[in-house]
Amino acid sequence: MSFIPLWPPGASAYSHQLDLLVIAFTVLIVALSAPVFILLLVFVVKYRRGRKADRRHAPNRNIPLELSWTIIPFFALLGFYVWSTDLFASLYHPPADAMQIDVVAKQWMWKFQHPGGQAEINELHVPSSQPVKLTMASQDVIHSLFIPALRIKQDVVPGRYTVSWFVADKPGTYRIACSQFCGSNHSEMTGSFIVMNPADYAEWLARSSNDTSLAAEGAALFRSRGCSGCHDREAAMDAPSLIGIYGNPVPLQSGGYVIADDQYIRDSILLPQSQIVAGYRPIMPTFQNILSEEDVMKLVAYVKSLKRAEVAQ
Repeated sequence: MSFIPLWPPGASAYSHQLDLLVIAFTVLIVALSAPVFILLLVFVVKYRRGRKADRRHAPNRNIPLELSWTIIPFFALLGFYVWSTDLFASLYHPPADAMQIDVVAKQWMWKFQHPGGQAEINELHVPSSQPVKLTMASQDVIHSLFIPALRIKQDVVPGRYTVSWFVADKPGTYRIACSQFCGSNHSEMTGSFIVMNPADYAEWLARSSNDTSLAAEGAALFRSRGCSGCHDREAAMDAPSLIGIYGNPVPLQSGGYVIADDQYIRDSILLPQSQIVAGYRPIMPTFQNILSEEDVMKLVAYVKSLKRAEVAQ
């Protein structure tokens, strides 16, 4: 059985920044608490019972000293709050050009799907020095993707998509773990995170080539499940067109708007009555318990490709 080291090596700029934050905060806490414990020890010895000592209260007060030991720690801790908040917020703003990888968690494995159709189980290959965005879903219970070398951990929740992103800058093989108890074999839900040079990654993609991309697999599902009978331009049924919908606002029957992101498309497939598009009847059936999470992600990839197709026209 392998164990996560107390301080695993870092494999990204974010991990180094987080390590620096932890070290600096530890130094600050020691600097603030050490005088208290040192003086406590001194006073215990000096004023112990039976020892002659002047126990009268000091008649004078050093106001600047008393203010300084309150104000300086306050602003120091405020600085750490800003620093840590900025690091935390950066995890939720992936670059627009980040490479998209879909993740499905299930008892007890990690399934990774690359845009070209390459699929992996309990292994994730990524190129170094390139932003990678993970869109994650759970097929059963709450899991949590933990990559210690990147210092990132993100819960994977049933019924919704969660997102994490990173830029790995140090080629090597690192550990993947589930940090949320998810059942009897939770401890075995591990894997390998493999960072490769871009040339090696391109070679790995070629070796693992899938003749059908993720979007193309979604297109096949779109037709086989009858979605094209309503949503194609030539369809007889009155349903909204999906061309160019991704990333744009969609007017709702309730009077509001929603951005057509991954979560909206997923909900439209599995919970079609939750957000009815303005001007259309609520006639779409649900595909819940019919499509797997992998199938839904393929359909999402297909809808996203329709946006690119529209731009290319």
